[in-house]
Amino acid sequence: MDFAYSDRCKDYQKRVQDFMDAHVYEGEEIYHRQHAEFGPGEGRWKIPPIIDELKAKAKDAGLWNLFHPYKEWGPGLSNADYAPLAEIMGRTHIGPEVFNCAAPDTGNMEVLMKYGTPEQQEQWLKPLLEGEIRSAFLMTEPAVASSDATNIETDIKRDGDEYVINGRKWWSSGAGDPRCKIYIVMGKTDKTAERHKQQSQILVPADAAGVKIIRHLPVFGYDDAPHGHMEVELNDVRVPASNIILGEGRGFEIAQGRLGPGRIHHCMRTIGAAEAALEKMVKRLLTREAFGKPIYKQTIWEQRIAEARIDIEMSRLLTLKAAWMMDTVGNKGAQGEIAMIKVAAPKMALKVIDDAIQAHGGAGVTTDFGLANLYAGIRTLRLADGPDEVHCRAISRIETKKYSNLA
Repeated sequence: MDFAYSDRCKDYQKRVQDFMDAHVYEGEEIYHRQHAEFGPGEGRWKIPPIIDELKAKAKDAGLWNLFHPYKEWGPGLSNADYAPLAEIMGRTHIGPEVFNCAAPDTGNMEVLMKYGTPEQQEQWLKPLLEGEIRSAFLMTEPAVASSDATNIETDIKRDGDEYVINGRKWWSSGAGDPRCKIYIVMGKTDKTAERHKQQSQILVPADAAGVKIIRHLPVFGYDDAPHGHMEVELNDVRVPASNIILGEGRGFEIAQGRLGPGRIHHCMRTIGAAEAALEKMVKRLLTREAFGKPIYKQTIWEQRIAEARIDIEMSRLLTLKAAWMMDTVGNKGAQGEIAMIKVAAPKMALKVIDDAIQAHGGAGVTTDFGLANLYAGIRTLRLADGPDEVHCRAISRIETKKYSNLA
């Protein structure tokens, strides 16, 4: 592996960083102020105007859809070239959306790009690429252990020229956004088929008859409005048969194609969040004194700062290796590394954020510095896109297979 960033990557790094410095960091303060001005209740689910202003500027600057690997959809950056950009964006809450690189839209756009029909792409991919609408991915269900996706029970039944969908989903991130117009729903079209051929994915308009948002699900008390994580009921929802993606029984195939890049994006954004937390921690320690000397000179904090830097660098290198392997040997060849970073990066970031909270004392657990909210969001990533246990299971199987002749 060549550890040096390519010239193209370095050019985009500078351009993204300059844009963040000029617009996004200040824009985030404006975002939170505008959001607070909407007030409680329904006001929480309104979109601060600054978002559209920043998105327009990013598009004009040619910093748009940076995650897309194909030039007809974006700049055509490799995973290794895009990963450092995701880290920069991940230093702020609004950064990914500003560049139209926010989850779950990125994964949903990749699904439509790889597997969608021309009609599906025209109706849904095009407005997503333009940043005109948002989307959600409905897979997890409250009634089953969704870490094993074969447990999913949502029923997708063919009825003439339509499919009828019945089920209940939750942790449907982004479904609370008033701009969310389309869901990709995973369910079962044939419960008698082979275990991994029962599932399909289908496009469901958010305003389809029979779709009902039951509630938003807070994370440690945070509602993540106006994005939100929603529980959604699908009751006799009818959509055209042409809304099926790729065909019946192809749900797992689609999911695997979607999740590889998405996990890289999550992990690099997580590293960016850890960098932001470390910066806040150090700045706080430099301005505080306790027991007769600056806090940053006390041994325990020297240790914590050093360990944070070490852990961030290790996680970044492992994530970049995974991105490089995806580019060179494909997602399947990088399966182990993708699983490793999905475990390592959130754990690392949580430790750094926790130390940053400790450095801020009581202020760290308030909303004043954003660290408590950041911790809640990153903790969720140890469950999103598969819990740690599922990834460790995959890593263990890869490792033990090397010595299977001894069994």
